[in-house]
Amino acid sequence: MIVAKFGGTSLASAGQVKKVCNIILSDSRRKVIVVSAPGKRNSDDIKVTNLLIKCAEAYIKTSNADKELNAVIDRFAGIGKELGVPDNVLASIADDITSRLKLYKGDNERFIDAMKAAGEDNCAKLVAGYLQSLGTDARYVNPGDAGLVLSNEFGNAQVLPESYNNLKALKDISGIIIFPGFFGYSREGDVVTFPRGGSDITGSILAAALDAELYENFTDVDCVYSVNPRIIPNPYPIRELTYREMRELAYAGFNVFHEEAMVPVYRKGIPVRIRNTNNPDAPGTTIVKERKNITRPVIGIASDDRFCCINIDKYLMNREIGFGRRVLKILEDERISYEHMPSGIDHISIVLNQQQLNKEKEERIINQVKKELAVDEISVMHNLALIMIVGEGMSETVGIAARATAAFARVGVNIEMINQGVSEISIMFGVKAKDTEKAVKSLYEEFFGDVRGS
Repeated sequence: MIVAKFGGTSLASAGQVKKVCNIILSDSRRKVIVVSAPGKRNSDDIKVTNLLIKCAEAYIKTSNADKELNAVIDRFAGIGKELGVPDNVLASIADDITSRLKLYKGDNERFIDAMKAAGEDNCAKLVAGYLQSLGTDARYVNPGDAGLVLSNEFGNAQVLPESYNNLKALKDISGIIIFPGFFGYSREGDVVTFPRGGSDITGSILAAALDAELYENFTDVDCVYSVNPRIIPNPYPIRELTYREMRELAYAGFNVFHEEAMVPVYRKGIPVRIRNTNNPDAPGTTIVKERKNITRPVIGIASDDRFCCINIDKYLMNREIGFGRRVLKILEDERISYEHMPSGIDHISIVLNQQQLNKEKEERIINQVKKELAVDEISVMHNLALIMIVGEGMSETVGIAARATAAFARVGVNIEMINQGVSEISIMFGVKAKDTEKAVKSLYEEFFGDVRGS
């Protein structure tokens, strides 16, 4: 059995849906299909998920969202009519989206999750309806009916252990299963969503629960590349990489596959193949537990400029028992998670996603740290970029860090911080966000050759 997931660009229009269904029908092993909500049809378009969020926000604010609601319904109707999907399917989609507005009882997070999930849920109904119109034995399956149980964390849910046993029953369903990604249900019965891009996670959970031989993730690129193609034209393609390498690269900015989606397939040892809906004959990229073909120490360079750093200094910090725990407790009380915490004997730097930190929270944290820990100095560095070089071959190669720092020096980029784990699969560098592009170009030239690509 193959579990295949199709992303938003693969389902953005009737033409794209036809491509998806041709791919599904081309291999009888593709039994479970996970779909995202329709994405952008062009660069100026709006994703259906974003339309649904606007709809929810308008309703919360004014108790009226007719304009936004009609935009979503029209989008599905346009795709469905061009596909020749029966009118009763399109009517049920319109009714479902409309009825969700009645769910608002003053709890904004719960309501927004219920509205967001309508994109994937109704796209699954649309795809199933189209396949049925072709005479295919296909059916929509709701995640709640299948037993996909998630933690009660709106917009940031995690799968609960009982889901895997529940989902095994999908093997007994005949035909092709069309399963909406991105959401499940809490034990209390509420719709809850994964973080954005969470349809990848749904597919991974299903692949693990069903012991699939392969998890295919169809998107809009031929493969995973060694660096962001917007920075380096025609970058080196990656044909095979390990779960650990993909996890590191996804965390640091490779958005072709959600970082949290690695866990279920990693635990079961199920290979993942990234493929292009618009070029299904391309070999793609395969993610495996171990790769034997290691020809270069660095397989990828990733960057993300959404970070900030809290820098704390206190003389004899290393002698103060519980100092780090107390700092992290202050962040925990503000419901803030941290990414990295490089430290010295009298210094700690705490790297955060700066989207978690507004001006009021920042002031509270600074004041609390000063009050409770009597630090000598505390400051916040904003607009920090993290750049990761990743590769299983790095641990067997001498001088990787020296080559990387030399590449920074050649283009005049100052390294604000550096961090490497004992596994030596990756090295993280912190630089000012404005220096990201020239730093990445210099690293690419150092480890892959000419910046014009290959």
